[in-house]
Amino acid sequence: MARLTAVRADAVLVQAVIAGALSFAHLHDLAAAAGQDGWKAWAYPVSVDLLLVAAWHRLRTGGAKASAWCWFLVALVASLGANVATAGLLDLHDVPAWLRILVAGWPAVAFLGGTLLAHGTRALPEAPKTPTAPEAETTGRPETEDQAAPTAPELPTAPAPAPASAPAPVPASVPPALVALARKVADEHRTRTGTAIDTSTLRARLGVPLPLAEAIAAHLT
Repeated sequence: MARLTAVRADAVLVQAVIAGALSFAHLHDLAAAAGQDGWKAWAYPVSVDLLLVAAWHRLRTGGAKASAWCWFLVALVASLGANVATAGLLDLHDVPAWLRILVAGWPAVAFLGGTLLAHGTRALPEAPKTPTAPEAETTGRPETEDQAAPTAPELPTAPAPAPASAPAPVPASVPPALVALARKVADEHRTRTGTAIDTSTLRARLGVPLPLAEAIAAHLT
């Protein structure tokens, strides 16, 4: 697996060297045909390739993506244009004036692009966010002044003593004759209804006030 990866890497490297050499030669030939002779013709391919590499590096590592793409396309068009122009589509012995103007103005364009790419605004790494302070924990931290002190558990209170039952009221004194009459009425009511007479009925039958009827009923029990 490692040998296969090495073979692939070597093939890519060889392909890159061949493509770079051909593009370099085409740019040199076009610059020489446009009147840039001597060392100047060799400087044009270096300038185009450097601008292409700088734009690609900014695309991968920096910000200002729109500007990086713009200069990358400018350098790519210059390289591809030279390849196409030297493929027989252009008479290198009679280069038109507009092409001479483009070749002569290229150094200023490349210098501007390289300067903007080298000194442009880079994307700054985001500052790490400061975590918000969590609420004070009770374990491993000193207790602060504003921290509420633990309250003592409330002891269960003893139930209040039940009020003493009031003594039963002592029946008021009732004349024996009235008690005998009431007993006769109660017996008659039991014989007729089969139930004991209640206080209200006894009061109605005897025609006495309610307190007196209650006292009479107490004597009957």
